[in-house]
Amino acid sequence: MIEVRDISKSYDKLQVLRQVSIDIPRGEIVAVVGPSGAGKTTLLQIIGTLERPDSGTVKIDGCDVTRLGERRLAAFRNARIGFIFQFHQLLPEFTMLENVMMPALIGGQSRGESMRRAMELIEYLGLADRASHKPSELSGGERQRAAVARALVNSPAVVLADEPTGSLDSHNRNDMHRLFLDLNRDKGQTFVIVTHDESLAAGAHRVIHLRDGMVEHIGSSMQ
Repeated sequence: MIEVRDISKSYDKLQVLRQVSIDIPRGEIVAVVGPSGAGKTTLLQIIGTLERPDSGTVKIDGCDVTRLGERRLAAFRNARIGFIFQFHQLLPEFTMLENVMMPALIGGQSRGESMRRAMELIEYLGLADRASHKPSELSGGERQRAAVARALVNSPAVVLADEPTGSLDSHNRNDMHRLFLDLNRDKGQTFVIVTHDESLAAGAHRVIHLRDGMVEHIGSSMQ
């Protein structure tokens, strides 16, 4: 489903990625691990079309996103890619429901359909009684689950997560691990997760090890 071929990326004279090539099949949970500075987040941003590579290609569902212009790229990103960040990035002035709805509204769905889809996900995540609350009224775990719902609202081809458990305590980290497994099982959702969390990586189908901007090793994990 995702084909990354010979991706290289530099910032000024610092080369962050060096001809990285990976394949990510549909329906897998893939963890990207490695020491700080290995290029993990840069790789995730390039797959997610937030950064362009200096060279190489990225195809998602057969579409070479490295060739898309900015307008088409933004539309593709909104429709086909979901993002989860370490610090939820919920907008403080909006309720949970409004935050979850937002990508659907941006994508052109009606308010009614956006609300229906958002509430379906909020209920699936066990947050129905918190839907009208603003982020400041939610716990850390609730905010991160709301961020997961927002990432899923447009039924994306892939969800990209950058240290999604990094700001959570051990209880909420375990809840987030189970949630990713449940979503993968129930909805067939594909995840690419950058993480330093060894237990989260251990639950992935495959683990991609980066070092010094290169793929050092790709191994299987998962039970």
